[in-house]
Amino acid sequence: MTPAARISAAIHLMDRIQAGELADRALADWGRKNRYAGSKDRAAIGDIVFEVLRRKQSLAALGAGETGQALLLGYVRANGQDPETVFGVDRYAPPELTDVERASAGSVEAHDGEGADFPDWLWPDLARSHGEQAQAIAQAMRNRAPVHLRVNLAKLSREKAIASLAQEGIVGEPHALSLSAVEVLEGSRKIRNSKPYLNGEVELQDASSQAVADLVPLKQGERLLDFCAGAGGKVLAVAGRIAGDFLAHDVDPRRMKDLPVRASRAGVSVKQVSLKDAQQGPQFDTVLVDAPCSGSGSWRRDPQGKWLLTPEKLGHVVDLQKEILDQAAKLVQPQGHLVYATCSLLECENAFQIKEFLSRSTTFSVTVERHFTPLSGGDGFYCAVLRRD
Repeated sequence: MTPAARISAAIHLMDRIQAGELADRALADWGRKNRYAGSKDRAAIGDIVFEVLRRKQSLAALGAGETGQALLLGYVRANGQDPETVFGVDRYAPPELTDVERASAGSVEAHDGEGADFPDWLWPDLARSHGEQAQAIAQAMRNRAPVHLRVNLAKLSREKAIASLAQEGIVGEPHALSLSAVEVLEGSRKIRNSKPYLNGEVELQDASSQAVADLVPLKQGERLLDFCAGAGGKVLAVAGRIAGDFLAHDVDPRRMKDLPVRASRAGVSVKQVSLKDAQQGPQFDTVLVDAPCSGSGSWRRDPQGKWLLTPEKLGHVVDLQKEILDQAAKLVQPQGHLVYATCSLLECENAFQIKEFLSRSTTFSVTVERHFTPLSGGDGFYCAVLRRD
């Protein structure tokens, strides 16, 4: 496909997404129905769509509208291209620009200021949560997220993993956020078919997420319950650095369907349990709550999420976090730990949530509290480690 044809496909996809379709679903459906597009074309079109979603607000200003045509016109202008070399150049290109579209060029500078490409209604919360860093965080969220791997330290060292990846054409370097973290510089599309990945020597996991797992204060042989396990990334990260008795629970067991395969590949055992089983058994040394959240810290990876979030949805998730914290706290044994984490940048889901929890649960106290933002090279995360008296 020509570059202009890729832009045309992206226009079609953005119209579907703007009409309410999920981006991943639209891209998958387009790929099935357009078999002529090769893997490189599909990847390039996906990259364009996600770039547009990350910068939708400013691109809409540059293209003078929020239709697929206007957004991609803004995208072309933002990248310094002459739209006349893209629109209407051949039969597969997007339609030739109208006189109105030609005259619609906005100013990049006018839309690159404070809070650019961050939901307007959420900007005060981000500014309150991060002060002088808020603008730099918002700017960082407009860029593509790096690709990180977690080295399974139970199998090999980070240095050996980097060397093994290099033999597969995957170039990586150590990342400062975690002793297990590797940032991939080249060859990221080769990871899932590489021997280190298939052998369980490395897993795809954001460096901030790994840093959160590093904060889990589990000792050798102790029992840990991952209370909102999902696919099990956090519990597998903890199991990769220390031997213990690992259990996983999720309110929707279907979210854990990949966990047995991932655990087997990593060479660890993680038992899945229901809430009833967890409540009837002995209490745990550590309960990890990787809570449902706005996902605002990972909006570089899921940029559609920041435009789909509403005040009502955020209020619902804050209430759910409160309920989960209260449930999980009852499963922690005396002198044990409750670890609360979110991939959120918002104070209402993080420090404020813990402050409210401590007002209800006076037997707990905070021993560690950490904030991670894209400015440190990973996703936005929050983690609080609490000890029960």
